Amino acid sequence: MTSLFPLPTPQSDVSLQRARGGGRLSVKLSSGESRIDRLFQEGSARIRIPRGQPGSPLEAVLINTAGGLTGGDNMDWAFEAGEGAAMVLATQACEKTYKAHGASEAQVSVRLTLHPSSSLAWLPQETILFDRARLRRSIEVDMAPGSRLLMVEPVVFGRLAMKESVIEGQFRDRWRIRQGGQLLHAEDMRLGPDIANALERGAVAGGGLAMATVLMIAPDSEASLGRARALIGASGGASYLTVRRSGAGAQETGKLLARIVASDSYDLRKILVPLIRLLNPSGGLPKVWSI
Repeated sequence: MTSLFPLPTPQSDVSLQRARGGGRLSVKLSSGESRIDRLFQEGSARIRIPRGQPGSPLEAVLINTAGGLTGGDNMDWAFEAGEGAAMVLATQACEKTYKAHGASEAQVSVRLTLHPSSSLAWLPQETILFDRARLRRSIEVDMAPGSRLLMVEPVVFGRLAMKESVIEGQFRDRWRIRQGGQLLHAEDMRLGPDIANALERGAVAGGGLAMATVLMIAPDSEASLGRARALIGASGGASYLTVRRSGAGAQETGKLLARIVASDSYDLRKILVPLIRLLNPSGGLPKVWSI
């Protein structure tokens, strides 16, 4: 297993006390079971491991004891699935991002490492942005050939049931997924400062307040495309691409990518719950998810 790296020092122009947390978890295959290899946590970050069924992926629950994020806060997560191991990662609750002070940002970084024949499902509950929140997030994934990745990232702008609305703010989201050093997926989302008007555009959300990106990289991902499209329906779309690695010993894998937009988080979950069950048959829906 590779070593787990120290936390970076957060940069912020805010002098008030801020939340800072970091968690590391690596999982190994031992006697046919996925077990904890290394576990580290500090600050407001906690990782809990519910008891699972024999032979099932190790399930880890991520917790931010600060109760949410605001400008100047920093959360740093790193997870590693050893050769042949399987893990499912979820958050205990929705991560709330509150109004920021001035131009300060809440920062979240996620690093995922998958070794050969491993499987990792990144299934956090919704990130909820409140009015004038500022969030910058980065997700870096390093996959070995033959590994399997499922990522589901839902984002909600305000809580419709609480009559909350998001007018202004900033949301920056950067993803980089590589397999064997080859870039398989890259995206950068930037919304703000006029978030309300951006969400009204047909090319963004068409007036919806909840959205999700679903990404699956696995050799057999094409087999799920038809059923995924049926579950998503008119709320979005899904596509598939066969990716062939370059160089010696080239292998093929598949990339299934879906985008979903809904009026609120409840309607979004009605799509995501069966979709996760479809795309994550060995791990199913994390215990902390509900609808």
